[in-house]
Parts: sequence; C-alpha cells; structure tokens
Amino acid sequence: MKLDLLKRQWIDIVFEGRNKAYGAYELRKENPKTTLRSLLIGAFIFGVAVASPLIADLIPDSSDEDANLDKKIVTIKLPPKEEQPKDLPPPPPPPPKVDQVKFVKPVVAKTEEIVEEPPKMEEIKDKKLGDETIKGDPDAPLTLEDAGTGPSQVVEEDNNIYNTAGIEVKPDFPGGLEKFYKFIGKNFQVPEEEGLKGKIFVTFVVEKDGSLTDIKVLRDIGYGTGKEAIRVLKSCPKWNPGEQNGKKVRVLYSLPISIQSAE
Repeated sequence: MKLDLLKRQWIDIVFEGRNKAYGAYELRKENPKTTLRSLLIGAFIFGVAVASPLIADLIPDSSDEDANLDKKIVTIKLPPKEEQPKDLPPPPPPPPKVDQVKFVKPVVAKTEEIVEEPPKMEEIKDKKLGDETIKGDPDAPLTLEDAGTGPSQVVEEDNNIYNTAGIEVKPDFPGGLEKFYKFIGKNFQVPEEEGLKGKIFVTFVVEKDGSLTDIKVLRDIGYGTGKEAIRVLKSCPKWNPGEQNGKKVRVLYSLPISIQSAE
C-alpha cells in the first residue's frame, strides 16, 4: 500500500500502540491545517507588500494643495498708524440749553471810568447768569449740576435672630443669672399642689432694647406653671442686649426654671 504523507494514515501507523493523548500526536494531526493557514497568510502579506507602491500612488498628495495655497497668499503692508498730536486744548463745552448773560458786578466808580454796564432786568429774564454772554441752543441736552456726595449704600437694619452659641457678646440679665433667678423665685406663684417639683424649659428673644419677646414654653410640669412662667417673664426688667460686629442684635435665649412646691 502506498503511504501518503499528507493524509492521517501515517500518523495512526506511527502512533499505533502509543499514547495518543500526548501533544505530539495532536500537533501532527493538525499540521496540514496549520500549514495551509500559514501559506494563505504569507501569500496575503506578500501581495500587500507588492501592491503597496501602487496604493501609495493612488493616494492624492496634499503637499501640492498646500503649495498652491501658499502661492495665493499675498502680503499686504498696512499704512503706519497716525500719531495723535499731544497737548491739544480740550474741546469747547457745548452751548447751554438756555441763553446765558454775562453778569457784571456793580462797583462804585466815576462815570468816566465805567467800561461795561450791567444787564437790564428784561435782558436777564428767563436766562442764566454767568461770567460771559453765550447764545443758548434749545436742542441741547439738559444738564444738572452735581448735587453733592452722599452715602453710596443704604444701610439696612439687621433684624436677624442670632443664637447665643455664635454671638460675640451674649445678652445677660443686669447683675447676672443669679439675680435673674432670684427675681423669678420672688415673683413666680407656685400652685398649691403637694409634692409638685420639676423644671420648666422656656425660650425667648432678647430684643435690641433688652425687652423679652416671643416667649415660649417648651415643656412644663402642668398645673398652669407654663402660663405663670410666661407672665413672670413678661414683667421681667430689660436685659443687656447681645452684640455682633459692634452692633446690638436680637438673640434667642433658652433656660430652665426649677419649680418646687412648699412642703
């Protein structure tokens, strides 16, 4: 039998009785396909290499277009910039809207020394007085004299309510909190309820003038203690107000009031 090396028969004969799972068997088994694939890839690369000069000739050369564009550019020299003459006198002011009559100050002099007479009343009627006589232009824009300088910005009053945590000068009761609690203890009427004891938590706003407003009871112990706390705070003397940036401001203040009935 004639053995064809391009077929798989010779591979089976060589590896008969051997381990075909070994890599050499698979390599020789796939060798025809690998050889054919290599020939095709090599032929393609060779064809591209041979045809590359022809492909390059088909691509238009942009350098010729750039050269043509360069030929079309024309250099234009601009005329020199005219220099403005220096030290020119300012232009004369526009004529006023109303005629101006020169005002001659009256002086005591002899008749022969009078050079210029002052204008008559009918000559200065509906006219403006000045240092010289100027013919007015009715179509000239109306100008107003400078009324002086004033504050450029209107200062708005600060009515924000600040918190005691971030304020520079905190509000306080004249004499301190100890004196304030003495005032509360003296004026607070504790309900006649045996064993009544606890704390009332209140908040209020110390105004710029030191008065207390927006008094609120956050928590009380019942029996009308919250209403009584509001009544006492409304009758409280004015506090020293808080300050921010050197100005008096409104500040929200909160504190507890301890209540205990008589044994």
